[in-house]
Amino acid sequence: MIRNNSLPFTVTKVDNFFDRLGDYVGDVFYDILPEKGYELRDEQIYMAFQLEQAFKNKRTIFAEAGVGTGKTFVYLLYAICYARYRGKPAIISCADETLIEQLVKKGGDIEKLEEALGLNIDVRLAKAREQYVCIKKLDPIANRTDDKSILQVHDQIPDFVFDTSASMKSFERYGDRKEYPWVSNATWEKIAWDPLQQCSTCEWRHRSGQTLNRDYYRHATDIIICSHDFYMEHVWTKESRKREGQLPLLPESSSVVFDEGHLLEFAAQKGLTYRFNFEALNKVLTGYMGQDVREESLLLIEDILLLHEEWFDLLSDNASAVEGSNRIEISLTENIIDIAQRLHDNVQQLLEELVFDAELFTIEDYHVKIIEEYLEFFSYGLSILLKDDEGIFWLEENDMTSTLVIMPRLVEDVLKKEVFSQGIPFVFSSATLSRGKDFTYLASSLGINRYDSCSVASPFDYEQKMKINGHIESSLQEKWENIGNQLVDNNGKALVLFSSIEEMNLFRQWAIDQEWPFTMLYEGDQEISKTVKDFQNDQPAVLCSYNLWEGLDIPGEALTKVIISSLPFPPKDPVFQAKRKHTEHPEQEVDAPYMVLRIRQGIGRLIRTNEDFGTIDIWMTEKESEMYQKTIESVLPVEMEWK
Repeated sequence: MIRNNSLPFTVTKVDNFFDRLGDYVGDVFYDILPEKGYELRDEQIYMAFQLEQAFKNKRTIFAEAGVGTGKTFVYLLYAICYARYRGKPAIISCADETLIEQLVKKGGDIEKLEEALGLNIDVRLAKAREQYVCIKKLDPIANRTDDKSILQVHDQIPDFVFDTSASMKSFERYGDRKEYPWVSNATWEKIAWDPLQQCSTCEWRHRSGQTLNRDYYRHATDIIICSHDFYMEHVWTKESRKREGQLPLLPESSSVVFDEGHLLEFAAQKGLTYRFNFEALNKVLTGYMGQDVREESLLLIEDILLLHEEWFDLLSDNASAVEGSNRIEISLTENIIDIAQRLHDNVQQLLEELVFDAELFTIEDYHVKIIEEYLEFFSYGLSILLKDDEGIFWLEENDMTSTLVIMPRLVEDVLKKEVFSQGIPFVFSSATLSRGKDFTYLASSLGINRYDSCSVASPFDYEQKMKINGHIESSLQEKWENIGNQLVDNNGKALVLFSSIEEMNLFRQWAIDQEWPFTMLYEGDQEISKTVKDFQNDQPAVLCSYNLWEGLDIPGEALTKVIISSLPFPPKDPVFQAKRKHTEHPEQEVDAPYMVLRIRQGIGRLIRTNEDFGTIDIWMTEKESEMYQKTIESVLPVEMEWK
């Protein structure tokens, strides 16, 4: 094995690194990998030398490569070599946590590359905070619940977490969602970190799982893998974290790879959101009132608290649920806008009063800093809401509280300044980055003016390996029965993709009364990588999912059928409604492109190797068939037959 930090080829003082890298990559794809049983692929080699130029010139490149081209090997090889050359890790940003697990799973691409090339790759995961158990939430719940899955998690928390006398030498990493695969998604939300947690003032902070895992991945030498959401959170918070004396979420990197990079725009929007929790402002201002402050400040705080309560009541009264989304749509009335303006003005005035209170030296600097930062955050978020057409907003509610979420509509200017001005290589990799090999739409939405691009097709013989059937839905009951028959005829070994969790649950309600000669697995019942592993190993089985349209990699006979239960249009939630509002033809410019992209991604789950084969079944209504049949057929790898 080649030790960490050493290049897998020699570079002398008179050598050019990229010349030697090019020679090595040529040896890998022409000689070493074929000798290890890997197929020589012209598409893979073409993409490799396109990436070499992007790394050499520190450019952004859109590398669109169809299923089976081996694009992951290509970007991994360049990212690792360049990281060792520059002495800084590469960051690989994936669409979500599921894709992270696909990269690092046993038998995954990283392990295959290590074995084939004799490399010892230092790869570490930087997972989103929601992927870690929160002791502040777990401990009190464990003391009052009978839920065995929660108690089992609590029992597995290491002793040092509760032993305040334990030395840091005894600390070990713990708390990753993957360590508790038996916990359902709904239960995990009760014990995992959430945006309402104030980590900076938490007594468990230095013993929390996310803190210990963060310290671990920061020391990676080759690769750090994270989600798009986490990368964007790092970008938006790095300066504020530095001001607070904290390290940024991620270290400086030599390059960044965005796997499934077409999904980056929404992650950027999401990372810039402002979340106004009803309880949070009350807590901050009540804490402010508890300090030795002047009467002017106290009266202003009381006014803000009364307005705030009235405002959230109005928001709830003017909110309506949206199918397929947890974003509750809000109708902005004149009264809501008026109160928002008064709140904004009062918070601005309170910030001025805080300056005078701080000068009295009756409030600790630490408390002044926390109050000031939250009020500035609150004020700026309100300013986005009040500016015409700049913000997207919605309400999120649970059993405990309500949260108003405000998101900027456009992020390209911020991305251009904060991300793509770094002067390092950025690689976008996916099978679906362009519209007919035109990358303009994606590039402009991300603020990228100058870029390289390449597009290579899949090497698979789809005509021989794949059949695609179209089906017309006459009624929901009849559709479920037909899908059930399709599953039985195929003896399971199928992935059923739904457009939303609600649609999956409707199928589940019907399916629970049926007898199946195979295992039925549903996304959300347990940790997702465990569900995928069970599907792959416990043959025959059926995997029902609303999220696994991209990234799922199940080669072999475990998966020989993909059923698309309905055309996957975007939800009618505030984010997509904002997109529709700002286009001349919403159906053509928002709905159809999103749906077609999802179908292309879903179809890509079936054929993963030259040996794979199977059938795709796509369901739609008669009206949808009339409107979209030609559009769908234009992007399919084989002709669709109607059943």
